[in-house]
Amino acid sequence: MHRLELDSEEIHTPAYSGRCFTHEVPKYRLPSQGMDADAAYRLVHDELNLDGNPALNLASFVTSWMEPQANALAVETLDKNLIDQDEYPQTEVIHQRVVSMIGRLFHAPAHEHPTGTATIGSSEAIMLAMLAHKRSWQRRREQAGLPVDRPNLVIGADVHTCWEKFTRYFEVEARIAPMEEGRYTIGAEQVESLIDERTIAVAGVLGTTFTGQMDDLAGINDLLSRIESERGLHIPLHVDAASGGFLTPFAEPELAWDFRLSQVRSINVSNHKFGLVYPGMGTVVFRDRSDLPEELVFHINYLGGDMPNYSLNFSRPSNSVVLQYFNFLRLGKEGYERIVATVLDNAKALAAGLGKIEGLSLLNDGSRFPIVALRADDQSAIDLTELSHLLRERGWIVPAYTLPPNAEHINVLRMVVRESFSRDMADMLIHDVHQALHALRAGGRDGHPRKRIHC
Repeated sequence: MHRLELDSEEIHTPAYSGRCFTHEVPKYRLPSQGMDADAAYRLVHDELNLDGNPALNLASFVTSWMEPQANALAVETLDKNLIDQDEYPQTEVIHQRVVSMIGRLFHAPAHEHPTGTATIGSSEAIMLAMLAHKRSWQRRREQAGLPVDRPNLVIGADVHTCWEKFTRYFEVEARIAPMEEGRYTIGAEQVESLIDERTIAVAGVLGTTFTGQMDDLAGINDLLSRIESERGLHIPLHVDAASGGFLTPFAEPELAWDFRLSQVRSINVSNHKFGLVYPGMGTVVFRDRSDLPEELVFHINYLGGDMPNYSLNFSRPSNSVVLQYFNFLRLGKEGYERIVATVLDNAKALAAGLGKIEGLSLLNDGSRFPIVALRADDQSAIDLTELSHLLRERGWIVPAYTLPPNAEHINVLRMVVRESFSRDMADMLIHDVHQALHALRAGGRDGHPRKRIHC
């Protein structure tokens, strides 16, 4: 018999084996040699352990959990490029179905021809919508023999950063209605003085990022309708429903905020928020095809066939669109209603518990949107930034920040309640806020180290 000689590495395969873990791994340059796939996986996997726990991240609106069947679909469609409609025609059919379902959810008029597209989050959706309104405004001005320079956009200080990005990137004047103590949204009164013949659109928000509230969309709509009637100025209302678009239709179906309002010409929504799909996906829907100038739609044929393209990006993943279709089929209206009701109940329970804590006051009680925002009664006595840091020691990610002008003197602690946040977690967070405030008060603001939370 001949003895079979085996290399020691073929016999011993411990979890952390091999040379890959005995020397420094390049971090900012391509390594000269590769490594075993399992070793590379372990290195990356372990490094990502330093990230926060998505289940405890109350800063984010983004979905961090889906069902196993959705995860399987996500993997199966990783290699499909949504833009390649000739190669993946059924994926494009699903894309069209998703946009149609969202348009109907937002009460797109049956007698008109609504249109839209999936995007990489609401930022792209908003920029596409505003580019359409800007170009439409320019065409109306040209036809009337008027100059097309110095366009402006009217927004509130409660908007997401992407709105300011649009105005800076595409050279549009941002006319911002400021906040003030006790008012953190905008209505017709704040908007009217900012409008003129160079206004390309007015933006209203359904579920603000800062305090989780709603602009007076009906009031702004009535104002724009009156201005069009009296002054002949057609100024579209765009609704930024990134946060609220998949909440309000199921929690308050009778509330008219969408295409039921006459001046609403476009709406964006973040599917990766309460549409309950992984990031990143948004959708923009126009009231009618006439709201989207044809010159903004590019027709390409170098992937095979004629493919209309309306996007800022080109290649993009298809799995988020597929996952949204899965959720629509899986949950239906009844399923979304049940989930939204549960999320709102948990948000109200969290707000009720935090509202009872001495020294803290609620700005939003989570009753309309599952967002709980609070402030300190005495900001010199309670530093919310320090409170946020103490909560981080327990794993909670709860942002503290100042509000925009003219309410920048107000510090806010905000918590977003998602589907994966249970009532038990709410009780634990209330307890930990109590403990953190106790530690903060015991440490004082005189330079002594703050005490750790013991739970």
